[in-house]
Amino acid sequence: MYTYIARQAIFDRNKHVHAYELLFRDGESNCYPAHITPDEATSRLLTNSHLSQGLEDITQGKPAFINFFQDTLLHRFPTFLAPEKIVVELLEDLDVNEQLLDACKQIKQNGYRLALDDYDFDLKWQVILPYVDIIKINVSMFSQQEITERTPALKNMPIKLVAEKVETYEQFQFCLELGYDYFQGYFFTYPEVIRNKSLPSSKLNLLELINVSSAKELDFNYLNSIFERDVTLTYRLLRFINDPLLNKSNQITSLKHALTFMGELEIKKFIALLALANLSDNKPGELLKLCLIRAKFCELVSAAKREYNNPPMGFLAGLLSMLDSLLDQPMSVLVNKLPISDELKMALSGEPGNLFNYLQLVRALERAQWQLVTDYAKLLQLDELLVFQLHHQALLWGNHIHLASQSK
Repeated sequence: MYTYIARQAIFDRNKHVHAYELLFRDGESNCYPAHITPDEATSRLLTNSHLSQGLEDITQGKPAFINFFQDTLLHRFPTFLAPEKIVVELLEDLDVNEQLLDACKQIKQNGYRLALDDYDFDLKWQVILPYVDIIKINVSMFSQQEITERTPALKNMPIKLVAEKVETYEQFQFCLELGYDYFQGYFFTYPEVIRNKSLPSSKLNLLELINVSSAKELDFNYLNSIFERDVTLTYRLLRFINDPLLNKSNQITSLKHALTFMGELEIKKFIALLALANLSDNKPGELLKLCLIRAKFCELVSAAKREYNNPPMGFLAGLLSMLDSLLDQPMSVLVNKLPISDELKMALSGEPGNLFNYLQLVRALERAQWQLVTDYAKLLQLDELLVFQLHHQALLWGNHIHLASQSK
């Protein structure tokens, strides 16, 4: 049985990734199989998946929040994973009884952290609260007044609070001011300011780099003129290309050497990556990482469909898919500043086409919308297992390249 995994970041108050929640599904039906219980499904998925061997690859060593159902808790199933690697997430529909309470006590005594998901302030949870380290509150389920009134009592307890379903920057600010410790949702993908914000000259220079990387033929003289304005960018590019995973045997000493050795297509991608990494300096690191994963996934999908373009438009489509969030401007305005193909502009603007479908597919994977994954895989005539394999490959690549791009 194949296992599919999606992850969603949980941020701290400084918008740094604190942990990931991992979401699992059965690859045969894209849901928990109907012929077995959710507990049995969870057990199979965890034991058959690569979690026990490759959890760090998925979370980069950060804690993994994992949902557990009634029987998996009663049978102490979380204890086959290292306690420092996971947070045991108790779901809101658990039957609170003496057996469950005993299981929570023992799991807690074994060094595991417990999180209570979708906490609804029901009195039935009072007996479990002494063993809970983290409470997650779905902020979309309550009014701001209700959250304001109920949060102080929780803050008086020795627990951490997670605001879930934080979809806008305003929601993030509201929960931040109330003292929430962590935040989960897609707030980081939304522009903090949407209109009428001018771009500083430094960012315009970076957009010029993306312009160069999107042209059919690399204008080396023009490229040099941009890098001459910023020695730091040149240094970062050379450090980036010299990364051992990307270049195992040759030390690159100049841009011309890099171009000769690696070829125009790879250099164009690195230039675009470098520009995007610097554009995202004041944004959550997870935003850049998501762009990198999308870029690699769309490139792999494009290759699987034998669509070889110069430059690979799939890669650029994924890389630039969150440019509006990075630059706090509408995508419709930004795409017109870039001399990119009409097909790429259409995809980034949300107009139908193959590239747009690649982006929709990767968004469905990110959000564990398994039926949409199935639908888009069929639309693109891709084997569904291959889609998940490509996404996992892209995730590992994006994690590594993000670390390389942060090198100073």
